[in-house]
Amino acid sequence: MISTVHEDRDHGGHGRYTLTDTEHGQIWGVCAEADGLFGEPRRGTYELFGWVPESVEPRGWTGSRVWLVPDEEALEPWLLEDAESLGQLPGTDSLVLTGLDDYEGPPEGHRGTVRVHDGRRWLGSCREVARVLPPDRVAPPLVLRGLAQRDRLRAALMKGTRRALDLEQAALEIRDDHGELLTERLLWTRVSAWHPSSCGSDLIDLELDGDFFAPVPEYARPIWERWFAGPPESPGAWSGLDTRQRVAWLDIVRERTCRRARPDRPSGHAYELDGRHITDVPGLYLALGEAVNGPGAYFGGCLDALVDCLRGSFGYTAPGTLLWRDAATAREHLSRNLAPDGRPYDLFTEVLDVLAEGGMRVTPA
Repeated sequence: MISTVHEDRDHGGHGRYTLTDTEHGQIWGVCAEADGLFGEPRRGTYELFGWVPESVEPRGWTGSRVWLVPDEEALEPWLLEDAESLGQLPGTDSLVLTGLDDYEGPPEGHRGTVRVHDGRRWLGSCREVARVLPPDRVAPPLVLRGLAQRDRLRAALMKGTRRALDLEQAALEIRDDHGELLTERLLWTRVSAWHPSSCGSDLIDLELDGDFFAPVPEYARPIWERWFAGPPESPGAWSGLDTRQRVAWLDIVRERTCRRARPDRPSGHAYELDGRHITDVPGLYLALGEAVNGPGAYFGGCLDALVDCLRGSFGYTAPGTLLWRDAATAREHLSRNLAPDGRPYDLFTEVLDVLAEGGMRVTPA
C-alpha cells in the first residue's frame, strides 16, 4: 500500500514538496501531497550458516549499526545498518539478517568464522555468510499530487520522448508547516506517467519511477509528522523514543541544521546538559545538540562530527564550560562499547576527551 502525506495549506506560497533540478537549480514543480514518501527501503538479506549465539538470540530489530567481523585480519568489518533478525531458519543452523548494507562484506565463498556485534555486545558467530538474492518486485512510484508544473517540466512532458522524461538527478525539497526547509531527498528522476489532478485545474499528478527513489522507512513516519508541525519548542521531545526512532530523529536534526547558518556564541559561554535520558548513542548526541544550541538542534552525530562542531560554525566558540547533569546515566550506558573491528572502548570517556580537546571544560554532576 502506498503511503500518503497530506498538506492543504499554502505555506506562505510554497507547497510541502519542491522538485528541483540539482544541476541547474531550476524548479520542476511544487505540490502539497506526495504518495510513496514512506515505505520499505530495499534491504539486503543474509544467511549466516552455522550460527552460534553468544548472548540472547537476536530477534526483530537488532541494532542501528550491526557489524560482521571476519576472522581474517586482512578483511574489513562489514556494516549492516538498521539491521533486523528474522530468526533461525526452521530445520537449519542458519540465522537470517536483513539490513541496509555497504556491500563490503566477506568475499563470496569466504569460509572463515564471522563474528557479529551490535556496537555494545557480541551477538554470535557463524562459519559462512551468503547474500540471498531478493525476489523481483516492482517498486511503487513516488507520486507528486497536485503538482504545479513549471515551464521546463511542461515542455518535457509535451515532448514525451524517453530522453525528455528522464529528468536525471533531482532533489525533493521537503518543508514544514511554516514553509521552512526540513530536509531533502536526492533521487534520479524518470517520469513514468502523469495525469490531470483532481486537486485543481492546470495541476497534474506526476509519477516518478520508484526504482530510483529510496522511501523513508515506515517506522520513521511519526517522527517526520512531528517535525512537519515545526521544530520542538522545549528540549527532550525525543526522550520517550526507542533507539531506532531516536536515530530517525537525529537524522532530521542533522539534515535540517546543516542547511542553516547558525551564529556561534561568544567564547566563555556556560552550557548545561540534561543527561537523564542518555541511554544510547543517539540520545547522547541529541542531548549534546540541545545543550549547545537549544531544542531540536544539532552538535554532532558521531565523534568525528563532534570534533568538527567544536571547531566553530555550529553555535560554539572555544573555550566554554559544560555542566553535565546526571552524567552517571551516560557513564552506565556508554562505557562498554565495541568498535567496528570488535575492539572494546569507552565512548563516554572518549566524548569527554573530545570535548576537552575542543576547549569545553566539562563538570559532571
